[in-house]
Amino acid sequence: MAANETVQDIKSRGILWGFSVFGIIVLTVLIILGAWWGSEPGQFNIVDEAEKRAKETHETENLPTGYVYTNTLAHIAEVLLHKPGGYITNDVGPPGVFLDNVPNWEFGALVMLRDATSALRNHFARDQSQSAEDPDLAVAEPYFYFENDSWALPSTEAEYQKGVEALHKYMERLQHFGGNIKKAQFYSRADNLWQYTEVVIKRLGGLSTRLTANSSGSNYGPGLTQLEREEADKQGTPVAKVTWLEIDDVFYEARGASWALLHILRAIKHDFKDILLDKRAMRTVEIMIKSLENSLEPIFSPMILNGDGYGLFANYSLTMANYIARANAAALDLRDIMNRG
Repeated sequence: MAANETVQDIKSRGILWGFSVFGIIVLTVLIILGAWWGSEPGQFNIVDEAEKRAKETHETENLPTGYVYTNTLAHIAEVLLHKPGGYITNDVGPPGVFLDNVPNWEFGALVMLRDATSALRNHFARDQSQSAEDPDLAVAEPYFYFENDSWALPSTEAEYQKGVEALHKYMERLQHFGGNIKKAQFYSRADNLWQYTEVVIKRLGGLSTRLTANSSGSNYGPGLTQLEREEADKQGTPVAKVTWLEIDDVFYEARGASWALLHILRAIKHDFKDILLDKRAMRTVEIMIKSLENSLEPIFSPMILNGDGYGLFANYSLTMANYIARANAAALDLRDIMNRG
């Protein structure tokens, strides 16, 4: 009888030990995956990516005005969808469901992508306010405004991919000519850039305000939801201070927005080169780009610090707010330059 009990005890311990080892292995894998998936995507070369796309259509010698800008938007969306871990905001399982920084980063980049796609559809690809809009851009833009956290029927990834494909169709039509008239158009004019800059100013101003509100010395009330923040950005209204647990959420949203806008501005510098040189505004765009590059410097702390004034610890939110405010000041100058006759 005692022998049987001993055998049963050994089996019980063996099963318990097996489950423990399995649990440790699973936990280790999730931690490693979480660290990998939680890393921010690096920057990409806008011209190289455009040329790579052009090779797929066998039109490497023809990169018309607007091709780099449009491909940059498409590639930003592709990075969101295909970076390590894929698109994480709508994940319902581990480790994605436990990662809160990446979804905020994705949301910040997505807002900038939406604004730039709207500008392409409503301004850059139209000769004047009463001209017909491009059919592929009319398809592409709404897909990027699909809800950002749908995981099935249809999934967010599937809808955004349709937007990417519509942008690619516009790019292909932009490359080909029908007689002496292009099948697709892109107008790199000062008035078009001025209208888009107005939107950028509001976005950067809203982010800068919210980052500053994260400072422990700020006197704002409870935080807002993500949708309320987006609406507040559009309206340019004051934003409440978030709780200390959400400080990193706003910070990473600003990082994602800066990452996307940085590439969009580089594309604008390329496709609006003539008008920027003519208006002597190239330096202004370069200041915006440099400020956003500085905002994306590597983070060496395992957590987002929120120090006081001249205290021992840095305040990451105020540092980010400073860089974005500098970019916003340059955007104000760019708007004024583009608005001059």
